[in-house]
Amino acid sequence: MTTKSKAPQQSLPKALAGFFLQTIEKLPPSYFAMVMGTGIVSKACHFLGFEIFARVLFWLNIIFYITLCLFFLLRIFLFRNNFLNDLFDHSRAPGFFTTVAATSLLGSQFIMFSNNYLAAVILWVFGIVLWLFFTYSIFTTFTVKENKPSLSEGINGSWLLAVVATQALAVLSAKLSMHFEEYKLTINFFAFSMWLWGGMQYIWMISLIFYRYTFFKFSPSDLSPPYWINMGAMAISTLAGSLLIINTPDAPFLNSTLAFLKGFTIFYWATGTWWIPMLFILAFWRHVYKRFPLTYDPLYWGAVFPLGMYTVATYEMSEAMNLHFLSIIPKYFIYIALVAWTAVMTGFLSNWITELKLYLSEHYKK
Repeated sequence: MTTKSKAPQQSLPKALAGFFLQTIEKLPPSYFAMVMGTGIVSKACHFLGFEIFARVLFWLNIIFYITLCLFFLLRIFLFRNNFLNDLFDHSRAPGFFTTVAATSLLGSQFIMFSNNYLAAVILWVFGIVLWLFFTYSIFTTFTVKENKPSLSEGINGSWLLAVVATQALAVLSAKLSMHFEEYKLTINFFAFSMWLWGGMQYIWMISLIFYRYTFFKFSPSDLSPPYWINMGAMAISTLAGSLLIINTPDAPFLNSTLAFLKGFTIFYWATGTWWIPMLFILAFWRHVYKRFPLTYDPLYWGAVFPLGMYTVATYEMSEAMNLHFLSIIPKYFIYIALVAWTAVMTGFLSNWITELKLYLSEHYKK
């Protein structure tokens, strides 16, 4: 009979350093969803009149973003094999697209809360670089790798983060075009192109995801929180389309496609709206009927973002297309988004404290 060896005892600074290194080593690629969720709830609060909370979340989001950037850089240098394994994995690699979406969303926040276009442009350029790198490295690898998982094992809702990343760049581009008079046409064309490409990506990916839903065995563990991106991808597509509609006076080619823009924006919104009851029903089936434990998982940030994004997208669409009868939806949906953010943030803090205590109890010698 063998006994488990006790971890070597360390001083407090060394124990804390060890804990943070362990956190960085195991950091999921999709953790920038925390920035996405916090950022979009912040914007929703701004639109619905919760200005103090909106600004608190904005500054909190800057801290989250800088911290995660530092952690990801350290992970690349200290745990490169872990990083590369995630980058080439069918189920985990799409999580890297949260870096693009988070970067673009933070850029939009800088415009909204501080009118800081320099920071927004820097984040926009950085977001484009990240988008190019992750788009072509991930999908090229998926194409040429010899050993591939089955459809049921390899695809999940996180694949739609590629759509969210694309549309997030379209949103930030549309916002920037309103400020830079000389480049309005060029930036709007880029935003319009990204909006169209994001829509094409969604059609490709949701077809595979829906096929996996309906023709493969589905267990509670398969219904991970990123499936909420099914709706979130359509919500951010709605937001991008609404901003392009607002920009039509500044770009003649947009004005010539106005009917198309309005039609597809409503198409995206209607599709996202259809997903909401379906996702709540499946969540009930997972946690109530099947009694799957509801514990903190970093992936739950991927459920906060769609709720906040649907609030913002519906608000912007109602304003852009004078559909003011829809304005009642964000007035109430904001509370669902706030409850979701609060619940996940509470879970994050509780889980972090619990893990820290557990690590220190094993490694710290008082």
